[in-house]
Amino acid sequence: MNKKILVVEDDPIALRFARYTLQQEGYQVITAPNGLEGLSKAQTQNPDLIILDIMLPGVDGFELCHRLRAATGTARIPILMLTAKAQESDRQTGFQVGADDYLIKPAHPAEIVSRVNALLAISDYASSIPEKDDGQG
Repeated sequence: MNKKILVVEDDPIALRFARYTLQQEGYQVITAPNGLEGLSKAQTQNPDLIILDIMLPGVDGFELCHRLRAATGTARIPILMLTAKAQESDRQTGFQVGADDYLIKPAHPAEIVSRVNALLAISDYASSIPEKDDGQG
């Protein structure tokens, strides 16, 4: 499988859980404990997918997601928000800033894997479609 996933999470227990769950499925996992390091690793490590917590020190997950979507090199990387923030307004904000999916902690490992697999499949399919030449370029 060998897809690379960046997990941005400041809680060491949640981070170990996510890393273990994803590595059991054959994913390569890189981690960042805060938003700024997450942004840096997203730009330098070229992950296939990013999992973001929202409550992060410094730059929070909403701001990080917004920055990732605004940057050319990271704009198309699928983003799954995995967070304890369960309010509908939080979910709406997550999607407004560019998240592709939103999952509430604690999440069952199978649910995390299912969401990751689905986002990667959609991303793989989208990248296989040739871009249209609209004659404007």
